[in-house]
Amino acid sequence: MDFLTTRVKDEALYIAASGCTVRQAAKIFGISKSTVHKDMTERLPNIDERLYLRVREVLDKNLCERHIRGGNATKQLYKNKKR
Repeated sequence: MDFLTTRVKDEALYIAASGCTVRQAAKIFGISKSTVHKDMTERLPNIDERLYLRVREVLDKNLCERHIRGGNATKQLYKNKKR
């Protein structure tokens, strides 16, 4: 296996196991979130279809919850400003 394939599989296994966001995975692996997103959506399906389907579930779940996390972050921001 070459470096790229190994990196993509490592990222995918981490996301599938932890349920983390693309941003969190990018921070762990020291790469940009654009790279993680490209790895998961374009490269992974060609490498491991079953793993891609597991990761896709996590990415879809995170997408559906994104507005909630954003709202909570804004709420926390204003809560901290009042102090």
